[in-house]
Order: sequence, then C-alpha cells, then structure tokens
Amino acid sequence: MPRDPRPGPRSGEKLERGTGRGLAHELVERLKARILAGEIRPGQKLPTESLLIQEFGVSRTVVREAISRLQAAGLVETFQGRGSFVLDVPASTAFAVETSRVRTHRDVLDMIDFRIGVESEAAGLAAERRTELQLKAVERALADLGRSGEQPGRDVEADFAFHLKVALASGNRLYSDLLASLGPMMIMLPRTRLGPAYTVSDATHRTRVALEHENVYRAIADRDPAAARAAMRLHLSNSRARLQAP
Repeated sequence: MPRDPRPGPRSGEKLERGTGRGLAHELVERLKARILAGEIRPGQKLPTESLLIQEFGVSRTVVREAISRLQAAGLVETFQGRGSFVLDVPASTAFAVETSRVRTHRDVLDMIDFRIGVESEAAGLAAERRTELQLKAVERALADLGRSGEQPGRDVEADFAFHLKVALASGNRLYSDLLASLGPMMIMLPRTRLGPAYTVSDATHRTRVALEHENVYRAIADRDPAAARAAMRLHLSNSRARLQAP
C-alpha cells in the first residue's frame, strides 16, 4: 500500500479542546496516521494509556474510546494485562452490499430480511461483549435518535448511527463493516422506494419505533443476549410489516 506523502501531526502535539467524542475521533486519526505511515508497525505495542494521556492532553475516557474505535476498525488488538498491539493493515477490498442494486419493493423487503438475520445476531453479541464505553455510545445514539424528530432530516442519520453502534458493540468488526457499507441508505431506501406507503411522520409510529430501539438498548445494557436478539428481530420485523402495510 503506498504511503501518504503528506506530513501527519507532530508527535506530542496536544489535541484541540472540544467534546469527548470529537477528541476521541481526532486521537483515532492521529494514531491511525502513525500506523498507516509505519511509525508503529504491526506487532508493536501502542503507547500506554498514561503516555497517550500525557502526550495528547486528553482524559483516560477519551483514550479508551479511541482504542475501542481502532479495535473496531481492525487496526489493533487488545490483550488483558498486556496492552494494545498493532495488526497488519487490512486489505483495501471492502466488505460491501451495493444499495444501488436495491430498486424494487421486493428488493427492499429482501434487504430487511437480510438485516434481520445479521443485526439480530449482532445485538445478541453486543449484549455479551459490549464494554461500558460501547454501551455509552449506544446510549448516546439512542438519545440522538430521540431528539431527531425536532431536527428534520436528522432522523435517518440518527437511526443509522444507532444500528451501527450496536454492531460495533458486538466486538466483531465484520458486522460493523457490513452496516457501514450499507450506510444511511439502509434506512432511507424503504422511504424513497415506497413513498407514501411508508411514513414516519405519524406520532404514534414514531413512539412505537422509539420504544423498539429502547428495548434493544435495555437488553444490551442488561447483558441479556436472548432479549437483545429478540428485541432487534421484533424491531426489524415490525419495520418489514410496516413496509407491507397499505
């Protein structure tokens, strides 16, 4: 893989002040740049939490969230008591489902069927494996989804973010890679393909969907894999039924 000739941020340069999530994202980009540039090679250990806190001037929570994101991206692996080690850079070929090929009503229903199988299992694994940071990320996504009704156009992105955070919490990056390949279009497509047959403007509908998402979150928080699988399956099955409604 050719290296990016552009110089990265200077070592030891503090991160700009901002929200915890923004700082975590920036720290991920800094560490990712070092990994891709070969400054930290496969098999080498990342600097300890204490060293990263001192170097970048961030909190332990920010460092742990950044490392969690690097794990989800398949760039590092963490071993209890030993630290986090850099993995070989993944191949550039993407694990993807082409939403451009979802064109008909039947295609949309097939996509929902596919998501039921994939996301139900991801939710179950999330209930088994999630970290406290990952649970917080799912909780924030749920809160953002609850507020999205007050921000027209935000509901699709917020809905997708919730499902992606659940997939990330599964601890299996193939789930999150797959959902990332679908992107927000996996939420948008039923609306654009079916138009008036599928509406989210009804208050009762929004309340029902919000409760379905909350049930998924609660099961993951309770570390109940069976309930998490059932809650995700029910949510997506209800979505499928709504797509078939007159």
